[in-house]
Amino acid sequence: MRTAQPLPAIRAAQTAALVLAASAPSLLAYNVSPSPTFLNQALALGAWGGLAALLALTSPARLGRGIWPALAALFVLGGAAAVSWGLGGLPSSLALSAIALLLATAVLLASGASTRAGANAADLFALFCWAWLIAGVLNAAVALVQVFAPGWADGRWIAVTSIPGRAVGNLRQPNHLSSLLLWACIAVLALADMGRLRQRVVLALLALMVWALVLTASRTGLLSVLLLALWGLLDKRLARRTRALLLATPLLYALAWLGMSQWAALSAHRFGGAARLAETDISGSRFGIWANTLVLIRQQPWLGVGFGEFNFAWTLTPFPGRPTAFFDHTHNLPLQLAVELGVPLATLVMGLLVWALWRAARSAFGRQDASTGAPTDPANTAQRAALMMVLMIVLHSLLEYPLWYAYFLLPAAWVLGFALGHTGRDEPVLAAPTAPAWPLALAGLLVLLGAVFSVWDYKRVAVIFWANAGRISLAERIEAGQRSVFFAHHADYAAVTSGVTPGNAQPAFDRATHYLLDSRLMTAWARHLSATGQVEKAQHVAQQLREFGKADTAAFFDPCLAPAAPISSLPFQCSEPTQATPWRAFLRH
Repeated sequence: MRTAQPLPAIRAAQTAALVLAASAPSLLAYNVSPSPTFLNQALALGAWGGLAALLALTSPARLGRGIWPALAALFVLGGAAAVSWGLGGLPSSLALSAIALLLATAVLLASGASTRAGANAADLFALFCWAWLIAGVLNAAVALVQVFAPGWADGRWIAVTSIPGRAVGNLRQPNHLSSLLLWACIAVLALADMGRLRQRVVLALLALMVWALVLTASRTGLLSVLLLALWGLLDKRLARRTRALLLATPLLYALAWLGMSQWAALSAHRFGGAARLAETDISGSRFGIWANTLVLIRQQPWLGVGFGEFNFAWTLTPFPGRPTAFFDHTHNLPLQLAVELGVPLATLVMGLLVWALWRAARSAFGRQDASTGAPTDPANTAQRAALMMVLMIVLHSLLEYPLWYAYFLLPAAWVLGFALGHTGRDEPVLAAPTAPAWPLALAGLLVLLGAVFSVWDYKRVAVIFWANAGRISLAERIEAGQRSVFFAHHADYAAVTSGVTPGNAQPAFDRATHYLLDSRLMTAWARHLSATGQVEKAQHVAQQLREFGKADTAAFFDPCLAPAAPISSLPFQCSEPTQATPWRAFLRH
């Protein structure tokens, strides 16, 4: 059935909004301490919120019932965050930021479903793919600069790679760059299969994305290439050329890897992939953190350690031979849910998410013209590509935690909503709009305004870390930062690690320790506990810090090396606690 085309001005606005949402967050290299990714995430919130509002007003349609399992999972997670805040030790800033992000995710989920049910679903998804194609090409260019011309990277327009010979993108994480490039690969192939991209340029674009993917040397990216090939093997509705390209992606990857290895050998330059192959721990400490996580799950199977409390519980639980990085995530979504929520609630959330994926797969692959055996309309092709984008980020979530970043979580929610969107078995796929647009448009606008507020709120703590803050003293900046809605924990960290602790330091320690326990914070915390007469707890924190074996703790433990000194004269960190102290004993009451 033919659909009415939107006005050129509307289509231009939709295109610009999609390109901004897909590209801008990943291309912003400028950042402000204390968070290296906050501005990227705030930009993602604003851009995707604005996009949801625009699409609701220009292409309104009903939501349908397909998204309710995913919405229910988000509701459960929001409730768990509220409980961890109200009954546990999670500070309000961390709880409120998590709840706000979950609400924004629900809005984008609804936006994707509404778009899928609208009259121009295929056209809008094509625009979505063009946006990710542009993002992929620009990020591939950043990757090429970081590896072949690192001197061009100035840190403001192009980030300086922290790993010589590897591309990290402007998000400064190889795995994040690989996730974005793989979404761009899917976008290229979807456009080709929908007849929106000439075949002669598809191979060139795909080769560019795969080449940039090799430059990240991401092991997760390598596994994801196999998922692309599996898509080509199983989805017989794709055009033959598209399937051939998908099946060829592992070969393209191997050729690019071989080419980079030869280039590095002939030019005496570094290729980060060679260093990755030489690593003895192929899991990157994941096996160790997963083993520790399973211990925590066995210790607290029913209620878990609490939403957002993995780092706190893991750091304060003795694990001889633990991974020595300060992990704040398990690098596996099911394990993260199980350790924080408990097995029963985690099973419920995972069950709801799997149910949503199953419904999306049934909707995408279960409709076919029975008389001809031909593929369904272009909107169905778009729906299958959307599902593949979701599956790609799900695969990454089994080895990383990309969904903890707004610039992946929000587009993932949008494409999941698109994959779940359905107008009913007895109706045309391209159905006329039937729902009022204002509720969803208002929700998208609120997400946009929330992003603006978060930037203003972040400035209250960012000023603490400015070298030149004028006449405002550090103590005054810290006190102002502690009134931040979403970021007060950063101000608390500065208060207890800088030696400037206005008033009673205990509340600041109660809050700061639930974000990320590192060497500076644990050292300051142990000394505070000892000074306030909590020697057993101080010794426990010191012993846990010793397990990490960090070089920057040498000065803290140097007094313990004094020869022939009696034990009684040594400081607290030199003695083991006389009794075990469970991690929950450190929670505020």
